[in-house]
Amino acid sequence: MSDTPLVAPPSQFGQLYLARLRDFLREPGVLFWVFGFPVLLAVALGLAFREQGPERVPVLVVEGADADATAAAVGASPLLVVRRVAAAGAADALRRGEGLVVVTPGAPPTLAHDPSRPGASVAVALVTDALERAAGRRDTIAPRVERTDAPGRRYIDFLAPGLVGMTLMGGGIWGVGYALVSMRVRKLLKRLAATPMSRWTFLGSFLLHRVVLAAVEIAFLLAFAWLAFGVAVTGSWLAVAVVGLLGTLAFGGLGLLIASRARNMETASGLMNLASLPMWLLSGVFFSTGNFPGWMRPVVKALPLTALNDGLRAVVLDGAGLASVGVEVGILAAWTAVTFTLALRWFRWV
Repeated sequence: MSDTPLVAPPSQFGQLYLARLRDFLREPGVLFWVFGFPVLLAVALGLAFREQGPERVPVLVVEGADADATAAAVGASPLLVVRRVAAAGAADALRRGEGLVVVTPGAPPTLAHDPSRPGASVAVALVTDALERAAGRRDTIAPRVERTDAPGRRYIDFLAPGLVGMTLMGGGIWGVGYALVSMRVRKLLKRLAATPMSRWTFLGSFLLHRVVLAAVEIAFLLAFAWLAFGVAVTGSWLAVAVVGLLGTLAFGGLGLLIASRARNMETASGLMNLASLPMWLLSGVFFSTGNFPGWMRPVVKALPLTALNDGLRAVVLDGAGLASVGVEVGILAAWTAVTFTLALRWFRWV
C-alpha cells in the first residue's frame, strides 16, 4: 500500500468522518461521558462551593473551671463555632478533625493545634483575637472590609473552563485512541490496509471527527455553565474556539500516538491512563497549579492540559485575546505537531 497522495479526496474524508460519527452515536455510554459527566461534576461542585457566607471555624473548648467564660469569649466571634469536650477526649477529637484548635481554659489559656492541617494556624489567630477582645483589648484601627464575590471570581468560574479542558482531553485520548485500537482488534485496519488510502487520510479523519465534536462540546458546556451558574465568556468566542480546537488536536494527536501500535485493549488502556491521570492531578482542573512547588511548575506548565486550562481561563474569565495566550497556543501547537507526526511515522495497520 502507498501512503500517497497526502491530500485525500473530499469523499474519503467524508465517508471516514461519517463512520466515526456513526460509531459515536451508537454508544450511549460515550454520550454520557462526553456531555453528562462534566455537567454532573459542574452541578455537584458548583453547589458544594456555592456562595454561602463565611465558613465558621470549629473550636474545641475543654470542660473544667472557667470553661463557660472561655466558650462564651470564643463563641462571640462570628467566624468561630464552639464545641465543648472532655479533657480525656480532646486529643482524639482534634485528631479526627472535629476542631482545628483545642482551648484549655486557664491563666493564660492553652491552644493546641496541628500546624500541618490547612487553616489551623489561622484558627489559632482567630481564637487568640477572640480571647483578647473578651479580656478588654481595644482595637486602634477599624479597616473597611469590602467583599468581592462578583462573577469571574467564584470557584465555579474557575472550575468551568477546567471541566471543558478535562472533557476535551478525555475525548482526544480515550475517544480517539480507544476507537483506533478497537478497529485493530476487530481486524478492520487489516482490511483497510488493502485500500489505496494513505495513513494521513485515515488518521486525519479521526482528528476531523474530534474537531467537529469538540466544537459542540465546548459550546454545550460553556452554555450550560452560563445558564446554570452565570459563568460568562468575557473574551471573544474566536479566541475560545482557537484555544479549544488546538487543545482538541493536541489530545487527538496524543490519542493517535498511543494507539498507533497498541495491539490490545489492555495495553492501550494502560497507556491512556498513564498519559491522562497525571494531567488530571497536575494540570489545574479542580485547583490552581500555583499550589505545587516552584521546581515542579515548569513541568506542569508544559503539559497540554495545563496550557489548555490556562488559555481557556484567560479568555473566558479575563477577556484575554489570542496574543495574550500566545505561550499556551504555542505549547498546544507543539504537542499537536509532534504527536501527529510521530503517530504517522509509527502507525501500523495490523
